[in-house]
Amino acid sequence: MSKTKLTFSVNPNSPIAVYVQIENQIQFAIAAKKLKPGDFLPSVRSMSAQLDTNPNTVTKAYRDLELLQLVHSRRGVGVTVAEGAPALCREKARALAKAHLQEAAAEYIASGVSESEVRDVIAEALISQAPPYKAG
Repeated sequence: MSKTKLTFSVNPNSPIAVYVQIENQIQFAIAAKKLKPGDFLPSVRSMSAQLDTNPNTVTKAYRDLELLQLVHSRRGVGVTVAEGAPALCREKARALAKAHLQEAAAEYIASGVSESEVRDVIAEALISQAPPYKAG
């Protein structure tokens, strides 16, 4: 079991609630095999400091992930990725990301942006490798 060195970010101006942004990023990291079963998540205090958010927000995200059986929480020990989490996350995370991308592309096109400009934005995102929910 190892402590994770991943960096997470949140965008308080996003229409997606901060606790959901945290949940999603953890699921994405599990799906991408950046977090493996047995790995520790950052402590609530550490994660809230990293994200400059209320510890209760992180606690809610961790609790939701536990209800989804993606993590295990043990008082005094920490929160670890559950054994079955990768299989549960892989399909769900990819479906969620695909839905977000399709919605964003549809909004772009509906606002009069050309298909080539949409492709350019997607290409920029692929090149930048920016993390999700990065305020910018």
